[in-house]
Amino acid sequence: MKNPLLSLLLATATVCLTTTGYAQSASRSNVPDLVELVNPLIGTDSKPSLSNGNTYPAIAMPWGMNFWLPQTGKMGNGWAYTYSADKIRGFKQTHQPSPWMNDYGQFSLMPMTGKLRIDEDERASWYSHKAEIAKPYYYSVYLADHNVTTEIAPTERAAIFRFTFPKTDSSFVVLDAFDKASYVKIFPKERKIIGYTTRNSGGVPANFKNYFVAYFDKPFTTAQAWHGKTFAKDTIELQAAHAGAAVGFKTTKGEQVHVRIASSFISYDQAELNLNELGTDSFNRIKEKGKTAWNKELSRIKVEGGSLAQMQTFYSCLYRSLLFPRKFFEFDAARKVVHYSPYNGKVLPGYMFTDTGFWDTFRSMFPFLNLMYPSLNAQMQEGLANAYKEGGWLPEWASPGLRSVMVGSNSASVIADAYLKGGRGYDINTLYEAVLKNSENEGPMDAVGRKGVAYYNQLGYVPYDVKINENAARTLEYAYDDFAIYQLAKALKRPQAEIDRFAKRSQNYRNLFDPKTGLMRGKNKDGQFQTPFNPFKWGDAFTEGNSWHYTWSVFHDVQGLVDLMGGRQKFVAKLDSVFSIAPVYDESYYGGVIHEIREMQIANMGQYAHGNQPIQHMIYLYNFAGEPWKAQYWLREVLNRMYLPTPDGYCGDEDNGQTSAWYVFTAMGFYPVCPATDQYVVGAPLFKKVTATLENGKTVVINAPNNSEQNRYINTMQVNQKPYTKNWLSHQELLQGATINVNMSATPNKQRGTATSDFPYSFSTDKTK
Repeated sequence: MKNPLLSLLLATATVCLTTTGYAQSASRSNVPDLVELVNPLIGTDSKPSLSNGNTYPAIAMPWGMNFWLPQTGKMGNGWAYTYSADKIRGFKQTHQPSPWMNDYGQFSLMPMTGKLRIDEDERASWYSHKAEIAKPYYYSVYLADHNVTTEIAPTERAAIFRFTFPKTDSSFVVLDAFDKASYVKIFPKERKIIGYTTRNSGGVPANFKNYFVAYFDKPFTTAQAWHGKTFAKDTIELQAAHAGAAVGFKTTKGEQVHVRIASSFISYDQAELNLNELGTDSFNRIKEKGKTAWNKELSRIKVEGGSLAQMQTFYSCLYRSLLFPRKFFEFDAARKVVHYSPYNGKVLPGYMFTDTGFWDTFRSMFPFLNLMYPSLNAQMQEGLANAYKEGGWLPEWASPGLRSVMVGSNSASVIADAYLKGGRGYDINTLYEAVLKNSENEGPMDAVGRKGVAYYNQLGYVPYDVKINENAARTLEYAYDDFAIYQLAKALKRPQAEIDRFAKRSQNYRNLFDPKTGLMRGKNKDGQFQTPFNPFKWGDAFTEGNSWHYTWSVFHDVQGLVDLMGGRQKFVAKLDSVFSIAPVYDESYYGGVIHEIREMQIANMGQYAHGNQPIQHMIYLYNFAGEPWKAQYWLREVLNRMYLPTPDGYCGDEDNGQTSAWYVFTAMGFYPVCPATDQYVVGAPLFKKVTATLENGKTVVINAPNNSEQNRYINTMQVNQKPYTKNWLSHQELLQGATINVNMSATPNKQRGTATSDFPYSFSTDKTK
């Protein structure tokens, strides 16, 4: 069926981009400008106590090394842009993956008129969302206090600014290199500023610097360096704890001043090379190139037959799925790939990516790359091998180097899934060596290697009473990670004893199952379960969740969990209980209500806490117990209720593409419950038609012409014109191209997907092991 919404977009060539009221032009080609459906402000109405995404408007290219944002927060504040703010302090180059991780390598530009002010509060200007345009490839805002419009158009490692000034002899641009040690030097004759910033929040070697170069297209009438809140008299070069530069012009009404700027983690010379990304192109040309780049990536998945809000949400989530991990490599003068190592401080050949936490992103973000961008993910795997060789450990959370955040050794999942789904062209043997090292060793920090690994390998679990926090979460994640290693070991034809070791360890989840409560529970070193036990207690034995969330973290052996719970009927009843139990909680471990608790409490979905990752796969587990229609019901509820194309549109931290990739997969109608297997578990499509163009040129088309708000259930399904009753789809079969026809209905078909032969993979029923 032809999509009337797309026809409308083509006919009118306009579509509302954001909630700010701006109508933006759509493409006049055969495909609408999908990037115009993206709202980078989704999730920005957040604060530490309540996350509606904890995002910022990333003005950037897909996976770009540098992002840009309008800075409303103070220097060093992780909440760099919040929708509720009413003043902008500058326009910042940022590498921040999350407000909780904070930023590194940041500096900013700020235009102004009148009296020259360098203090971030004094130079700040009122602004309104009514005079703000935010797109992935372009940002514009009117600064009321200065009567200046700022526009930004980025490339991967550079950007061009366009400042529109009023008539005045007191127009300025202030460059702030931030505190923690920085440097600036102005070259008036060349209309140029260079410098570096060292500001970071950890994870960097001692010699870390972000070098920048900026060229102006207008001569300076004034130029001086400054430090802190003080001008350095008659000085155009300065190294200080907090250095900056200010240059001035005389401007006519509506005069536009352009700044071409680039940075490098390697050197000034490399920053000059990175500036070549702009070439001699005009601002508008860079803007159009950015628009084309985003449309190219977004059009890989075309959805039809949804509401405007659903399409805005889908493509905004797809945009977020294409930002991290960021490229942390550059091209030298010979166009060879090089990188500054955030692990040893050296400049080395090869790829490097960073700013992702595998605890979040192993679940669906990296599987999404394996489906849609396998060549890019192969580069990411090379980057992981380089990280291991340069730092001695796999990063479980990198920003830009090793960070001690979260639990598990889920790099095993990321590495295994990529290779098992066809990733090649990188050093898998080095990566496997790194995975083996993780399985036997604690690292230099709690979140590197495996904390408590000696207990885990000896007892089959990390004990509750040995002063290792979040021990049950560690055990459950290690067990799944061991399954991923088992799968990879088989593919690499490793010794059978090694394969068997990880197969056995993958069953360690069983050691924490408490038959009395039917839930996972911490266990003491002597084999007794922790006492007292409150399944609603967040933290403690678990990570940012409670037992009701983590009990389902048996991605690889759901049938084994079904058996432990006493069979399919009891398993389904337990799943049902997640939604029917009141959202009560015990926050005593944290000493206060953390934002993840509050987000569950206010969502009105019982104990289901979609705003955090541990339970995001849980709804799909109905497919493993013969009641897939319940998954179809609840998945649509989450799509409808937990995601909106508005500044408060997420239900918790977006987390580097993970919560967005969940939406993209789920809206398409399937999801990778267990990375490191070949299967996607079926949900139900949100749209009437989805067309995904794979990297090999094949297409996966999902047709659901009678899909609607009422028709949320799968009645019948065909794959390549053959009846299909299974509750899963094969990755390898999708790669060959597929047409999936889905007949949706308003009432569930309780006969479809109920046979055990229809259930997705479980280790316990794997006859090949």
